[in-house]
Amino acid sequence: MGKGLRVTVVDCGPLKLDKGIIMTGASGIVSAPSSVWIIEHPKKGLILFDTGINYNVADPEAAEKHWGPGMREAFGCVMTREDAIDRQLIKLGYKLDDVKYVVLSHMHLDHAGGMCHFPNATFIVQKRELSYAWWPDEWTKIVYCLNDYKDTRGYNFIELDGDIDLFHDGTIKLINTPGHSPGHQAMIVRLENRGLVCLGADTAHLKEAYRNSAPMPYDWSTEAHISSYMKLRTIENAGIPIYLSHDEKDFNEFPKNGEWAD
Repeated sequence: MGKGLRVTVVDCGPLKLDKGIIMTGASGIVSAPSSVWIIEHPKKGLILFDTGINYNVADPEAAEKHWGPGMREAFGCVMTREDAIDRQLIKLGYKLDDVKYVVLSHMHLDHAGGMCHFPNATFIVQKRELSYAWWPDEWTKIVYCLNDYKDTRGYNFIELDGDIDLFHDGTIKLINTPGHSPGHQAMIVRLENRGLVCLGADTAHLKEAYRNSAPMPYDWSTEAHISSYMKLRTIENAGIPIYLSHDEKDFNEFPKNGEWAD
C-alpha cells in the first residue's frame, strides 16, 4: 500500500426500481447501484464502508427466505451472485480476512447484507443505529432485515455517538447524519491525489433529492433528515465533493481502480 488512502467503489446489489421508492413524489424507473467503498489504509489495512446486499438475494428462491416474500421484486433487485461483496473483493485480489474494519453507514438491507462475510473484522456503527436495527419502528422495519445480522452478537463492535476522526490521523472522519435512519453516518476521506471527498451513503438517495431537499420514503425522521441535508451543504460549500450510494451518476464518476484520473 502507498502512503495515502486508496478508494475503490463496487456495486454490491444493482437495483432497477420505481423512482418513487427512493424519492418521495417521483415517478419512473431508475437504475440504482448499491455502492460499497473499499478503502486501503496504509497503516490500518483494508476497510469497507457498507457491505451491500446479502448474497442470498441473488437467488429468487433464497431471497424469499432471506428478505421475505415479494421483497426482491418490490425493490427491483437484479443482482447476481458475483455482485455480492465477497466475490467483488476476491475479483479485486483481496482475501476476506484482509478486511480489518467495516464501517456501516446504517443497517438497512442494502447496506448491512454482507456482514456475515467478516466475522473477524471490527464493525463501526452509531450506537443508536445498532439498537434500532434490532427493534425498528413499524413504519421502517421493512428496510431492516434481521437475517443480515441475527448471527452477529459475537462480532466486535465499536459503537459511536456522533462525529469522530476514526483513526485520529485525519484520513477518515465519520459524520453523524441521522434522518433516513436514527444512526446514519457519512464518511469523509482524505486522498493524497484528490483531497477531501465525502461518501454520503444514504444521506440522500439521489442528488436530485438532495438539491431539492426532498424527503425519502422509509425515513425514520423527515425533520432530522432535512437537517442532515443542511450538514451536507456545509461540507459541499467547503469544496468537498459528495458521492451518494444509490446515485448512478455518482457511482459512474467514482474510480473503480483506486486512483483518480489526472
